[in-house]
Amino acid sequence: MSLPHSGREYGSRGRVGLAVPQANPTAEPEIAALMPAGVSLLATRLTSTEPDPPTRFIGYLENLDATLRSYDVLQLDAVGFACSAASYLLGAQREAAIVAGIEARIGAPVITGGMAIRAALAALGLQRIAIVAPYPAVVVAAGVAYFEAAGHEVVVHHRVVTRTADTRSIYELGSADALAAARQLDLSRADGLLLTGTGMPTLAAIETLGPELGRPVLSTNLCLAWAVCRALGLEALPGPHPLLNGWQARRVLL
Repeated sequence: MSLPHSGREYGSRGRVGLAVPQANPTAEPEIAALMPAGVSLLATRLTSTEPDPPTRFIGYLENLDATLRSYDVLQLDAVGFACSAASYLLGAQREAAIVAGIEARIGAPVITGGMAIRAALAALGLQRIAIVAPYPAVVVAAGVAYFEAAGHEVVVHHRVVTRTADTRSIYELGSADALAAARQLDLSRADGLLLTGTGMPTLAAIETLGPELGRPVLSTNLCLAWAVCRALGLEALPGPHPLLNGWQARRVLL
């Protein structure tokens, strides 16, 4: 089968723009590991001087069109927006309106973290979910409301406490923190577990928790990578994860 962009030295299966919060050290390496061979990941930073985290997150999405102009004439095949908190705070209706406007300008699909998670939950048929998140309480509450508005039941949620109220301290967390938080939850009523927040490492936790819990374990980064691959028309590989595979061997090289 011929590659869709066989004339390219790099990105023969797609060039993906990734908009990442300015100090986030996790989204790029995780999503790069999650992407299959032949996909080029080309990141830009979401920047803001706003000290209030919710206002900063909202600004990231409200100003996404301006951020993507940093790609100049580079034609992207898809764009991922790696800040799920913005989706939660703005809500699905405003989120969709922003995305539609950008897609009309750049001629490529734009997928937010929130949109990717909702698509993944639908694809796997997960109605009742448990949530682990490292956000401030107001953002966690917004996330619960976001998924409940989409028709899901959040049966339990847990906030991972960070060292400071500044959300940049999320970037000090590791997969062990996500793992420990998930193990505190009663998941007996949950169809699946969501580890949300693109700045908290989760891939190692997903590999451990999936077999341990016997139900799907998702993260924002994993759902975003899967949704981008789907937008590029790439077929899912078989493997231990019900949504996306091939990344497990690449994760150990991060």
